[in-house]
Amino acid sequence: MDIDCGAELLGQLEWHWDHQLRPRLDGLTDGEYFWEPVPDCWSIRRRGESRAALSVGGGDFTMDYDPPPRADDPVTTIAWRLAHLIVAIFGLRNASHFGAPPVDYRTFEYAGTAAEALSQLDDGHAAWAKGVRSLDAEALARPCGPAEGPFAESPMAGLVLHINREVIHHGAEIALLRDLYLRKDS
Repeated sequence: MDIDCGAELLGQLEWHWDHQLRPRLDGLTDGEYFWEPVPDCWSIRRRGESRAALSVGGGDFTMDYDPPPRADDPVTTIAWRLAHLIVAIFGLRNASHFGAPPVDYRTFEYAGTAAEALSQLDDGHAAWAKGVRSLDAEALARPCGPAEGPFAESPMAGLVLHINREVIHHGAEIALLRDLYLRKDS
């Protein structure tokens, strides 16, 4: 039996996207998007309002940030977690592997609304899925290259699996934050 590894790799992400993550994001409000469940969260904030060691971004909204190593990672909001998926998980990889425009934390124009963030997320996911769909067996076996740091010598298939893990992991965190937000006053 022949196995289409690219289809299997993408199928894992697409099943999660279509049946778990993306439906859980429907109806996301700006209140949920910016909700801080504990003090001193990292979030996406209007320029000049950050309390973090570093605030990055190219537009009216910036991302609270402090490059590793850190003693303790703060709790992050849905806005921050979506931005992480949009920029680091999809954006950087779409740029380095599938011809999308360059993107980075320092210059990205972060969304000031939940709807805008979901649009950015959908665009990033669609570009990633299209790119992975274009990879044949040879391309999936090729090393990722220097843009991927610790994944430089890993096959592209390994990076695809990593992206799947990241989307599933952060998507679950976002879903939990939504659950907690909906029950915060009960």
